[in-house]
Amino acid sequence: MAETGSKRRKMGEERRKADAKKTTDWPLIKPKPNLQVTHLKDSHLFTVQNFFTSAESKAFVKIAESMGFTHQGSLGPTKGEAYRDNDRVSVNDPVLAYTIWQSGLNKLFSDIKIRGKVAVGLNPNIRFYRYKVGQRFGRHIDESVDLGEGKRTHYTLLIYLSGGSKQKTKGVQSNVGDSSSEPLVGGETVFYGSRNGIVAEVAPTEGMALLHIHGDMSMLHEARNVTKGIKYVFRSDVAFA
Repeated sequence: MAETGSKRRKMGEERRKADAKKTTDWPLIKPKPNLQVTHLKDSHLFTVQNFFTSAESKAFVKIAESMGFTHQGSLGPTKGEAYRDNDRVSVNDPVLAYTIWQSGLNKLFSDIKIRGKVAVGLNPNIRFYRYKVGQRFGRHIDESVDLGEGKRTHYTLLIYLSGGSKQKTKGVQSNVGDSSSEPLVGGETVFYGSRNGIVAEVAPTEGMALLHIHGDMSMLHEARNVTKGIKYVFRSDVAFA
């Protein structure tokens, strides 16, 4: 009987491991040979249209939802923190980071150097953000992160997984949530310069990547309030060495 119980426990462990693998069964990321870049503030702030396909974006949303989001809040401006109200999933996956980097981002950074350092890849700490109606992230800056082995992040990578005209197609049903099939309204990423002047307003568009310098050169920015639908974002950072 003890042997049978041991076998059952082993089988249960194998099932759990298999289930864990399923949650990170990421979509196949296709190479993007002809990416279109729009510079909003020279090389410090730019967007890339259609970096993820619609199918890739929707697949990431589905997987992130299956993994389960956790609410992220803050103490607020009165306590010295930016107002934050969103949901997050975080996973460490060097293989996914490498795959996305090699799909076309690496070429976009071939001529960008920070203090003599060159871009070498993405932060393996992959985050997914979800903003429902009423949620937002107040004005803040993104800090640079030391990844060890001489690597440090200097750019934020955001890839919108929802938003834009692609979300307005009639007759398309979603299994993710009641609001996710509605067109996304709001949720713009807004960058500020000197004297709080607006440098750029970026409306979420499914599959579009937004990249901006961070650390001591980071621009103050915010994620505006979502008024309709659900905003999903893929987040990582570009590392230099």
